[in-house]
Amino acid sequence: MRHEDDIDVEYKVQLATWKKIIGVVFSSKKRIILLIVFSSILAFLDAMIPLINRYAIDVFFIGGNYETWPYFVALNILVALGFGISVWEFIYQAGIIEAETSYELRRQAFKNLQKLSFSYFDKTPQGWVMARMTSDARRLSLIISWGLVDFVWAGLSMIFILIILYITFFKLALIVTIIIPVMFVIAYFFRKLILKQHRKARKYNSQLTAQYNEGFLGAKTTKSLSIEDQNYDEFAHVAHQLKTASIKAVISSAIFSSIILVLAYVAVGTTMFQGSIYVLEIIITVGTLQMFIAYTINFFEPIMQISRILSDFQNAQASAERIVGLIETESDLVDRKDVEDIYGTLFVDKKENWEDLKGDVEFKDITFYYLENEMILENFNLKVKAGQSVALVGHTGSGKTTLINLLSRFYEPKSGQILIDQKDYRDRSIHWLHKRLGYVLQSPHLFSTTILENIRYGRLDATDEEVKYAAKMVGVDDFVQHIDKGYDSFVGESGNLLSVGQKQLISFARAVLADPRILILDEATSSIDSESELVIQKATQKLLKGRTSFIVAHRLSTIVNSDLIVMLEMGKIIEQGTHDELIAKRGKYFDLYKNQFFKENESKFNIDDI
Repeated sequence: MRHEDDIDVEYKVQLATWKKIIGVVFSSKKRIILLIVFSSILAFLDAMIPLINRYAIDVFFIGGNYETWPYFVALNILVALGFGISVWEFIYQAGIIEAETSYELRRQAFKNLQKLSFSYFDKTPQGWVMARMTSDARRLSLIISWGLVDFVWAGLSMIFILIILYITFFKLALIVTIIIPVMFVIAYFFRKLILKQHRKARKYNSQLTAQYNEGFLGAKTTKSLSIEDQNYDEFAHVAHQLKTASIKAVISSAIFSSIILVLAYVAVGTTMFQGSIYVLEIIITVGTLQMFIAYTINFFEPIMQISRILSDFQNAQASAERIVGLIETESDLVDRKDVEDIYGTLFVDKKENWEDLKGDVEFKDITFYYLENEMILENFNLKVKAGQSVALVGHTGSGKTTLINLLSRFYEPKSGQILIDQKDYRDRSIHWLHKRLGYVLQSPHLFSTTILENIRYGRLDATDEEVKYAAKMVGVDDFVQHIDKGYDSFVGESGNLLSVGQKQLISFARAVLADPRILILDEATSSIDSESELVIQKATQKLLKGRTSFIVAHRLSTIVNSDLIVMLEMGKIIEQGTHDELIAKRGKYFDLYKNQFFKENESKFNIDDI
């Protein structure tokens, strides 16, 4: 299976990609117009300098006539002022365009990330996304904003110069013109080569970013396994590949620029030789020859700039494809158009049309798989009444988490229906469902803010009093009292300043605050110590009351009071009932319960008495 970066390397230049980018850049038409205007003024002033110098040589130095000297000085002052104003203005406009382009690309990319389904994050490496959002967005905005300035200036400079040369003396102008097609052929050849090498460099950059990310997130595991050397070797290998690809791209760009430079000075030398003959034959003046030499040199300076811009745009092409690809990635799980018309979208909801949720849930003939040859669920059926607490138990791979992911609509069944209040949940919006679900994860994620704000994510419009009440219900208040800043204490990145148990308690407080009609506890107490578990169990009983709940549990002590316990094996229900009923059956659940709770106390208990 090929990595997405490998496919990127093979992409051809797509006009649709640049159409999207241009749409972003040209969102501020006023700034673009001002940028073009002042770049054009700069190009015009640059083209005027040799013409002014020609006048000075022929009139002042050769002719000895200084009558127009005051006007000449005044003209030069005006030109200098024009240079100052135009340079300041295009730098100012280009800087703002760069910042706005970077902002808009990141905004659109991040907004689209919020729309993508859970499966996208399962399949896509974090480093790939991080590289798009950071280095690619920055590189693209930098190259486009300043590249636009240079391209307008260089293009118009060449046009102005050619016009003046042909008007003055077309025979010498032909020398410059003949070189242009040769340069375009060379540029076409190098464009493909440089583009491919830059794409390879970007591929390795993504992999390197991913390794940085894993290095930070897995630092504790790395230390505990003592695999620093192996991690370093893997990092060094990818870094070496990035260095090699980058050097190849730089070498190609250098060769390209060198060839252009050689051709430029061939044209300059030819112009000097032929122009000297015309001066001796008194066909042109010395001032005119000096002007042609200056224009020939000045003409190829814009070409050098354009060659650099083309080289930069090869790099930008790779970045553009990647970030536009991220912006335009479509979720594989979306609402139907008729559902959006009623319920709205993730960012523009229509809550006035949202009905309440009672809590009846039915899995009806559900078939699901991640890979076609690895069936997880097949014709699965389960009916849960509103207000029931359902515990899902079974060994790893039995299908517990898959059922929860399907119910949460992180994925959708390949066939069959999931009914909520007797209605297919695809007939309501994903946003509607998620707003009515409470989900407590095994490894909760905390945001880099305060304890108070982390709990408030359960319901963003909650008051401080409501947040603290929810915290007290699950015991968060007990440990917060012993922290200097209390609820205003920062939790650190991903909550790393708190213990695993404390983070779990905060996630329970979020669920309490959200007051969901359907509650999901996915191994929610697996990381909590026994003392915290007692607090959680008391809070959980209050939280579950009157709500439909699904509990995926490793500790069976947490589910003995569930209304229904479902024992799963290979995606099928092998037993179901209350705790007492399943113990009485002495089947798989009984064996699991016995092994987990009574093995260490065989001397204290007689299993036959259960």
